[in-house]
Parts: sequence; C-alpha cells; structure tokens
Amino acid sequence: MICHLLLDFVTTGEDRSLRIWRSGECTQTIRLPAQSVWCCCVLDNGDIVVGASDGIIRVFTESLERTASLEEIQAFENELSQATIDPKTGDLGDINAEELPGKEHLNEPGTREGQTRLIKSDGKVEAYQWSVSEGRWLKIGDVVGSSGATQQTSGKVLFEGKEYDYVFSIDVNESGPSYKLPYNISDDPWLTAYNFLQKNDLNPMFLDQVAKFIIDNTKGQTLGHTNTEYSDPFTGGGRYVPGSSLASSDGLAADPFTGAGRYVPGTGAYKSTTAKAENIYFPKKEPVTFDQANPALILAKLKELNGSAPEEQQLTEDDLGVLEKMLSLTCNTSMEALTAHQVQTLWKAVNWPNDIVFPALDILRLSIRHPFVNESFCGEKSGIQLCSHLIKFLNPGGKQANQMLALRIFCNCFIHPIGQKLMMSQGDSIMSQAIELKLSSNKNIHIALATLALNYAVGLHKINNIEGKAQCLSVISTVMEVVQDLEAVFRLLVALGTLISGDSNAVQLAKSLGVDSQIKKYSSVSEPAKVNECCRFVLNLL
Repeated sequence: MICHLLLDFVTTGEDRSLRIWRSGECTQTIRLPAQSVWCCCVLDNGDIVVGASDGIIRVFTESLERTASLEEIQAFENELSQATIDPKTGDLGDINAEELPGKEHLNEPGTREGQTRLIKSDGKVEAYQWSVSEGRWLKIGDVVGSSGATQQTSGKVLFEGKEYDYVFSIDVNESGPSYKLPYNISDDPWLTAYNFLQKNDLNPMFLDQVAKFIIDNTKGQTLGHTNTEYSDPFTGGGRYVPGSSLASSDGLAADPFTGAGRYVPGTGAYKSTTAKAENIYFPKKEPVTFDQANPALILAKLKELNGSAPEEQQLTEDDLGVLEKMLSLTCNTSMEALTAHQVQTLWKAVNWPNDIVFPALDILRLSIRHPFVNESFCGEKSGIQLCSHLIKFLNPGGKQANQMLALRIFCNCFIHPIGQKLMMSQGDSIMSQAIELKLSSNKNIHIALATLALNYAVGLHKINNIEGKAQCLSVISTVMEVVQDLEAVFRLLVALGTLISGDSNAVQLAKSLGVDSQIKKYSSVSEPAKVNECCRFVLNLL
C-alpha cells in the first residue's frame, strides 16, 4: 500500500481508519482489517507506522523501494474485504438492504477521498471506499448490522447471511484478534458459548466467562426453556468445564454481593435513606461463595476419569452412586443428613492424581457448603489435613483448573462457623501460598483470589486483629498491582473497604501501603459502574 505523504498530520480512529491530512483536508483514508486503530507514528523517512487492536504493526510508505509486493498488497486487501463492520461504530446509520443498489453502482467513480458506498451482493451488504490515488473502489468489509428493515424497526443484525438479535465482538486478549459471536434470544447462552469456543479453537475454560457475558449483555432475555443437552464430541456428553454452571431459571446472572441481579445505581434496588451510600458495598458482613454448577456434567466427567485413576484409588459403582447422591443433595441445598461414608468416599476421590482430580475438587467445592461436610472436613481432626492438601494445588506451576477450584473451596469453607474458624487459623499459610497465583493469566483464578481476600476481610472485620488486617491489606495491595479483570478489582475494593470500615488503625495502615494512590485510577472506570462507585467510597474512607 502506497501512502502519499506530503502531509500536515495523520490521525487514527475507532472506525478502523488511518487518515492523512493536508491543509486541513483529508487527502487519503486507509482502512485496516482490525477492530480499532490505536496509534501511529511518522518515521524520519516519511513512512507511517500504525498499531491496531489485532496486535499487528503495519508500515505504509510512498517509497517505491519499500513498497510491499503485489502478492502482499493483495493479501492485505483480501483480509480487509473479509472484515465485518458494525454500523454503530462505522457511522453508517440505519441500513435497509432491500433499498441498496447492486455491484453496478461501483461503476460510477467516487467524488472524494474515503467516500463510502454500500451495495447489496448475494444477500449481504458490502462496504466499499473510494481511493482517489488509485481511482477505484476498495472493499473494506461486510456490514453486519443490516437487514430487510432498519435496525431500529427490526432489531436484527445480519451476520454471515443470517439475522441475529445480537452480534458481539469478543476480545479474548489484548494482543489477539477479536471474534464475532452471533446470538438470538431463543438460543441457549451456554450452547452458543460452547459452539463459539469450538468454532474459533479457543480454550474451553472460557465457557463460563463467555456464557455470562452473553447473559449480562442480553439482560437475561430468553425465549422458552434453555437447551442444556448439547453433545461433547470428546465424551459423548455435555462438555464439562471445572467450576462452570448453567444459567439460572430466570436467566439472570446473580450478583454475589446482593444475591440478586447486578446492582445498577439509580434503579431503586436500594431504597434506604438512612444508611450511608458505602453500606451498599461494605462492610461486607457475609462471605462470598461459588455456588453455581451443573451436577450432571461434573458426575459424567468423574465417571469418565475414574478409569484413569490408579487401581487402588478407583471408585466402585457404589462409590459413584454415593457421590451422585451427595452431589444432588448439596447442589439442591438440601439439609438431608449426609453420612461419614459419603465424606470418606469424596476424600478418596480428592486424592486422585493432579491431572484428573478436578471433578472431585468441584464436588468438594459444592459439598463443603453443607454443614455436616463442612464440619467433617474443617473440624479439629481433619482441618489441617484438608488445608495442607489444598495448598499443594496452589503451586504456580500446577494445573489452572486445580488452582481455581482450590481457591474456590477455601472461599466456600467460610460459609459455616467451623470452616471460618479453620480458615482464620490457617490464614497465614493459605494466603502466603495463594498470593503466588497473582501472576496467573487466568481471569477466574484472579476472581477467586480476590474473593478469598474478601472473605478474610469479612472475618477480620468481626474481630480486633490488627496484625491479620495488616497481612490482608498487604495481600490486597499486592494483587491489585497486577490484576486487570474488573470483577476481581471490584472484589478487592470491597475487601479493602470492609477492612478499613470503622477502624482508624487500618486506615493508617492502608495509607502507609499507598493503597489510596494505587486505586485512584479505578475512579474513572465507566463500566461496570460499581467499580468506580465503590472506588470513590473507599477513597472517601481513606
């Protein structure tokens, strides 16, 4: 691609464009096959270097010596032509596909540099841009937000020739490309998430995350019953992802801090006029637990991996039946009595080899919420043994599924007094090992780590233990430096607010750690609103 560089300045934008300006007029517009163009730099030789959201650096030049080969230019144009354009971000407005002309409209030359023209081709809407220097229309992508009516009247989005209620752009990581996720409100969000991950060859660990993203961004809209009986091509059953869950019957994602839908300021969810605003978030008085699950998938994976266990550790059919009943009762929060035999059978599975133990850990995560199981595992005789066993899974070099589930088990131990007593007595050992996972690349591990810190903050708020608060504040400050996921940040903020609420010594400790300056950046976060709101409340306390 050749740029004509007798210029005054260059700009980049969210419409995927690099624009070259001279004497106040745009003389050349170059679209890139990325979601957004982030930055640009003009080199001493006049070349323009551009960085975009797809993690690729491209160089545009007017020098014939440095111009790419025809094959490379054609490859660039092909990639650009296959891009998708959302009219909401491309300044295209509402589009009625039925009223658009066909390709013959491209026989007419454009009138200015960068002029955009839409045409209908094979049921799709294609966008072309006029290049004055080349004297031709260049395809810059397919418009995904168009149908037989306007978006305002039909609400449908066209993607790959089909209409959908939503087409989301998913950024898996900052350095990789974004992916398109089409979704209809009549679809099962979990099946859609599963198919999306399969299609794009993404890690199945993202299943819970993607499904929750769909639920949150569609406001839980569903039509009819969700279909959870999808087939796992590897096991013949539903795909099992450790710690994942199916949508609740009402389709709404629960907020772990309120037990209801996500809090949105101004919705009237909190109507008390006497309580201080920060009481919405802290001091948090009850521990946060990880409760959601799909028992059928957990049990199916347990049975599948049972054959891989050492012979002396394999479960019998009776053992599997025992765990199935245990799982059913604990997932339904039944207070029906459990037995020592069930606990012993679970402990046997929890001691499986590291590469296959995760479904057993998931059962323990859920079962530990039952009073009898909590007392059995966390009592004086077995509590130290449980902690020592789970701490082994927190090794930074271990399996991420085991790391995440061990953290979640520790969090769920807090739900009953006996478990909370054990967690508080072993807090130093647990947190000193858990903090080693701060550099993990897994968002769910960061959320679990932040939740563990929050539960310790809840426990410490109830007692006068300045030494324990100092350690917890240190953990929060250390983890806050590295986490990027805003849900994890929010939980750390709630933990911080809970620790310092009503305790001037804790406030001074937090200030000495520089926490106030560390969290100020989150006061400007726009979404989710709870992050900046909670951050401001903490700063007021400090």
